[in-house]
Amino acid sequence: MIKAPGINIFLFLIVTSVWAQEAGANTGGQPARTETENVTAYTAEVAYIGMKLDELITRFGVPQAVYASRGQELWQDDVVFAYSHGDFYIFKDRVWQLGLRSAQGISINDSKPAVVLTLGEAATDHGDYVLLPLPPTGWPLMLRVNFNSSGRVAAIFIYRPDF
Repeated sequence: MIKAPGINIFLFLIVTSVWAQEAGANTGGQPARTETENVTAYTAEVAYIGMKLDELITRFGVPQAVYASRGQELWQDDVVFAYSHGDFYIFKDRVWQLGLRSAQGISINDSKPAVVLTLGEAATDHGDYVLLPLPPTGWPLMLRVNFNSSGRVAAIFIYRPDF
């Protein structure tokens, strides 16, 4: 006959192993993010949107490179400051867009199906790009993921769609 303490230990081990499997299922061993955690994941990046040029240089120093980004219209041309953690698109004296190598668990060269799955139902698929509205921080914000002809992530941007 099994004694009661032995049964309790046995049940405890079964329950904790099942609970650990559920918490890590389909998330690489990490519990799924809540909506608040998703918003927090963008906090560092979105804080740069709207930053003044002098604040950008004070915070990050002299850029590694500076280049022009031509738009379809003359008024869409930008000056871009390139740093190790991203490209900062400047209009007049403010950052209005970021070009990133990774955001929200997505990285350059990821597959489109993985991106769509990662971003969830709030994202809209437009063929060669996917858009995800982000919680506003004084102005509307959008995450855009561009794909190349192979269906791989070519570029990731966070920007002000009203700009």
